Amino acid sequence: MGKYLLSLLFISFIFSAKGQYSPLSSNDSVYQWKWVETTYDQMSLEERIGQLFMVMASSEESAEGEDKIKSYIRDHYLGGIIFSKGGPLRQAKITNEYQRLSKIPLLVGMDAEWGLAMRLDSTYSFPWNMTLGAVRDTSVIERVGNQIGENTARLGVHINFAPVVDVNIDPRNPIIGNRSFGEDRENVSMKGVAIMKGMQRAGILTSGKHFPGHGDTSVDSHKSLPILDFSRKRLDSIELFPYKALIKEGLESVMVAHLSVPALEPEPSRPTSLSKSTITNLLKNEMGFSGLIFTDALNMNGVSNFAENGITELEAFLAGNDMLLMPKDFIKSKNTLLQAYESGLITEERLALSVKKVLMAKYKAGLHKNTSVQTENLYEDLNNLENVAVYEEAIESAITLAKDPLNLVGIKNLNNKNIAYVKFGDDGHQPFLDRLSKYAKITEVQAKDIASLKKKLDEFNLVIIGFHKNNDSPWKSYRFSQTELFWLQEIARQGSSNVILSVFANPYALLDIVSLADVDAVVVSYQNSQIAQEKTAEILFGAIPAKGILPVTAHPELPVNSSVESPSMQRLGYSIPERVGVDSSELAKIDELMQNGLDSLMFPGAQVLVARKGKIIYNKAFGKPTYDSDKELTTDHIYDLASLTKILATLPVVMKMEEEGKIALNDTFGELIEDYADTELKDVTVLKALSHYGRLPAWIAFYLKTLNNKRKPSPEFYRDNASVGFNTQVANNLFLQDAYNDSIYNRIGRQSLKSNRYRYSDVAYYVLKKYIEDTYNADLDDLANRFLYAPLGANNTAYNPIEKYPLDLIVPSEVDNYYRYQTVQGYVHDMGAAMQGGVGGHAGLFSNANDVAKIMQMYLQGGYYGGNRYLETRTVEKFNKCYFCDKDVRRGVGFDKPQLVPKGPTCGCVSRKSFGHSGFTGTFTWADPEEEIVYVFLSNRTYPSASNRLLVKSGLRSRIQQLIYDSLIN
Repeated sequence: MGKYLLSLLFISFIFSAKGQYSPLSSNDSVYQWKWVETTYDQMSLEERIGQLFMVMASSEESAEGEDKIKSYIRDHYLGGIIFSKGGPLRQAKITNEYQRLSKIPLLVGMDAEWGLAMRLDSTYSFPWNMTLGAVRDTSVIERVGNQIGENTARLGVHINFAPVVDVNIDPRNPIIGNRSFGEDRENVSMKGVAIMKGMQRAGILTSGKHFPGHGDTSVDSHKSLPILDFSRKRLDSIELFPYKALIKEGLESVMVAHLSVPALEPEPSRPTSLSKSTITNLLKNEMGFSGLIFTDALNMNGVSNFAENGITELEAFLAGNDMLLMPKDFIKSKNTLLQAYESGLITEERLALSVKKVLMAKYKAGLHKNTSVQTENLYEDLNNLENVAVYEEAIESAITLAKDPLNLVGIKNLNNKNIAYVKFGDDGHQPFLDRLSKYAKITEVQAKDIASLKKKLDEFNLVIIGFHKNNDSPWKSYRFSQTELFWLQEIARQGSSNVILSVFANPYALLDIVSLADVDAVVVSYQNSQIAQEKTAEILFGAIPAKGILPVTAHPELPVNSSVESPSMQRLGYSIPERVGVDSSELAKIDELMQNGLDSLMFPGAQVLVARKGKIIYNKAFGKPTYDSDKELTTDHIYDLASLTKILATLPVVMKMEEEGKIALNDTFGELIEDYADTELKDVTVLKALSHYGRLPAWIAFYLKTLNNKRKPSPEFYRDNASVGFNTQVANNLFLQDAYNDSIYNRIGRQSLKSNRYRYSDVAYYVLKKYIEDTYNADLDDLANRFLYAPLGANNTAYNPIEKYPLDLIVPSEVDNYYRYQTVQGYVHDMGAAMQGGVGGHAGLFSNANDVAKIMQMYLQGGYYGGNRYLETRTVEKFNKCYFCDKDVRRGVGFDKPQLVPKGPTCGCVSRKSFGHSGFTGTFTWADPEEEIVYVFLSNRTYPSASNRLLVKSGLRSRIQQLIYDSLIN
């Protein structure tokens, strides 16, 4: 009979009243039940009643406060603690101390709705629920929940009082707001289930709150008792809807709020947390919930005013709650329950029901095995890169394009855009502005009054307004000031420009705007974190699509669940390595290699960039512009690209001409340049010349013929200042005779062909430059800029950069003591290109790594980038082909290709489809379509002398490339 009764009790605990499997059951439920029964039988009455309480603790607690909690644990058999403010390491240590004192392991809880950072310093903050409510893909939400769960579990926390599943109907709600997934019951339910499952996957117990629903009230229950005067039908259809969904999916616990709900509790002053009709009749019996039931904090004014200390807690227990959270007076409350048991008011059956549920929860949380928290590497574990990857994915998925009838997002036709940024709000905006500036030239415009601001904005055709509000907490003010509302309307009505409003705040902020009719586009980013700002900029420029939906009605014109589709335009984005299958710890070893390069005096400074799958994952600057420079090098500095010019300027123009039928690979130099029709060059084809198999000389030292017998620039050919016939600027205060350009081409025409083998040569690019400029009657630099750089957003790429950029932004390439006799800075290093006014087909282009990567990514994407098709895919494939590999010529048409022998330009680890080029000044770039990798290395190894070949001898660029491939995870 005893065994039969035990079996019945076991079955009643494992299954709910409605026959559902108990959410507190573990996978080894038989062993769980035996542990629960054995533990319960061994406990005294005081120990059992102590299990019903959870008090607040803090790692910032005073010694007196800690001693008080220790006495609760040691002398009063406390069931659990809920941690509040503090730091993770301090909390871990004090958790271990408290657990050592506890006869029965403590259930440790926290409010970690958006991660441990809700309560602790030095921990990671994940997106708020309102932000997650905008995410369509619930798998993203589940990953957020899992990461929150992993972090809380690592800290020895067993139950997270989350998710909040209040349906936030009232925008004025002072305590829920950003903590809610929104106003749509289905959306709240789906997101609540997803984040719950994520936390459960990490072994964390979850708690749905604030039952029966705290979303449609403008009163904070911490301060007074909110009234929800709705019909039962309305409560069933809105407030209770998410709980039904979560209970069905295995929610372990529910937290009951302090609310006045007449439809559920007829006694006006009795909060739902003390209401038997709400907890026992509705939640347990009607809804079939058999999990653990917590009160909300019993020290809140919404409940503490109901009765004196002790009586409130007794009422809560009698109403059906299992654990009494944060009583005002724990000992008094415990004694009140003890007396109630002894008087028969609390029966043994009722006590056993709750205590055994608490024990089941403890077993499921693993407290029957281990209670200690490992403190080694705790900070690193709680702040790992997985946090960033999950946060980044969630923010990308949440940002919502709420309005865009003109299709302004992603921003197109960059060559025609003059963009201003205006900052609203009281929080930081620099990450947004910096990331915007990666895509186009952005001018921040400020003024003290609206009239001055409007006047300044007259010259722009696109204005981006960023509204930045404090991101520290979801309760911070999110509203526009009256001045900002007025300024917004004035700017939007100006008519001289389109206006995009980016809101880095709660979407309810938009409710204060009378009309959005004159605002052309609205983007809601929900939070003002650095990642939210950066990802919003990427969305504006089409690097990533806008995926989010509005989780609430943000404005009469912007209803809940609305959004505008904005697909990716395949511009480069930015991310961390792990999101594209790269190990960041391995990739970080580039830093060591670069430091070795600096220490070995291979170069004064350099930039290194790595992109994969359309994301820049590494972009750093090392060293200084010169060895004696006072300033550090930045990623904004501009380098002389040397021979990278071939594939970044001349080649794309030639490829476009080939598409248009203006040139063919089998065209000969004699056909392209009439003057070469009777020279040895006449039969050299474009294909062979660009493959470096055209029997052309490697290079021609044109400048030597212009030096006097002292090896200085001859007055016959040069002047110190521009004058009639001498306008070709070679360097600072050095101008070449204009007619000498003809001499260059005459000399090329007199060249004899060399032996028929692979020979790298610049000469073909002189010829192609002339043909291009003659065909279009325009200069190569202008053509390349109009065709490629300006629409691409390569705003830091140009010939003759001294005419466009500050001198201190341009890295010097050499201290010239053989031709120009000066520091070459802002002028091309290559002598032949310098003699052509800085614009050579083979050299002369300047840029930074970020811009070079854009052009290489365009090639990688088959000629497409940023919404524009620059080249047909077949054209890129045609030029990226080795036509003479059987002749031991590795080159493609213009592009360098992987070596055919053990040594060559690459690490030997790249695919045969890969391509790139290197430059004399210490530059290199390579793209691999198979692994979707772009690698850029820019340096001024020629400073102060081009005779420094340590970089070349060291193979550093190839070793970095090998490291990139070694860091691939998938």
